[in-house]
Formats: sequence, C-alpha cells, structure tokens
Amino acid sequence: MTTTPALSDLTGDYVLDPAHTRIGFVARHAMVTKVRGAFHQFDGTAHLDGGDPTRSTAQVVIKTESIDTGVEQRDQHLRTNDFLNAPEYPDITFRTTSVEPHSDTEYRVTGDLTIKGTTRPVTIDFEYTGNAVDPYGNLRVGLEGSVTISRKEYGVSWNAALEGGGVLVGDKVTLEFDVSAIKQN
Repeated sequence: MTTTPALSDLTGDYVLDPAHTRIGFVARHAMVTKVRGAFHQFDGTAHLDGGDPTRSTAQVVIKTESIDTGVEQRDQHLRTNDFLNAPEYPDITFRTTSVEPHSDTEYRVTGDLTIKGTTRPVTIDFEYTGNAVDPYGNLRVGLEGSVTISRKEYGVSWNAALEGGGVLVGDKVTLEFDVSAIKQN
C-alpha cells in the first residue's frame, strides 16, 4: 500500500514531465468558435515549499516553434511575425514573483510572462490536484491552472476584419496548464 505524502513532505525541487504535462491555449476564431492548441516543447522547474508555500518558485521556458493547433497551415502562420515570430523570439518564458495560498489546494501564482520580447505580470490560479508515487518510484505532484491574457499587450496584434463585422482572431487568449512535476532527489 502506498501512502500519500503530507504537504510538508512535498518540499523539494521538481521538473515538469513533458510527457504528462500540457501547456495549451484557447482563442476565439471568427467570433463564432474557439481554436485550441498546445506547445509540445518546454522545460520547467519548480521549488515547492510545503511548510511555507509563499517561498515556492517556478520557471518555464516554452519553445514557440512547437505550437500546434492541428492545422499545419495555421501553425506556420502563428510562427510568423504576424503572431509569435518564432525565428526572432524562440522562447516564451514565465518566472514566479510570488505564491499566495488561498486554501490547502488553491494557490495564486504571480510572475513575469514574456511573449515576443514583451514582459508583463500575470496571476495564474492553480489547483493542487494531488500527488502520487509512480511505478518507478518517482514522487509526482499535479497542478492545474489557467489565465486569460490580451495578446495585443504582448505585441501579437495581427487580425483581419470580417465582412459582417468583427475580427478573425479574438484578443483574449486563455493559457492552460495541466502539470505533472517529478521531485528530484
């Protein structure tokens, strides 16, 4: 039988497991539907302090070239200067500046998000979804969170007017984080 570690036992350094972590996004398209996608290449580390969560930190580096919406032509357009300009800005980064617990399972994580050379503070509400020791003896911690940003605030402002009014791409983009992090020894 496996016992679940107490929150204080989770203190330590972690790395994101890219095979079991999803960093995704949702954006409005043509004012009638949503396009969903994800980034498939990223690295992330965190230090969790179970005794004092305010001392926890995290940083993530996402490769813009790895954007995937399931439509190659759209993905190629998203990699151009109209959107992310992947050749000039190969990374999207996030680094925490503070962590504020709201309950035993809810945390407000504030940090600096850099997209296309522009850095702005964002606050992401995360839910701690649990922990487990996997069959290989690794302690895993799960977190889920999301935040909605204005893409225009990051210099991602390309758009096209629609014949009946409105625009092709909505300004608001929801970033989604489904995290599985592995404790390092």
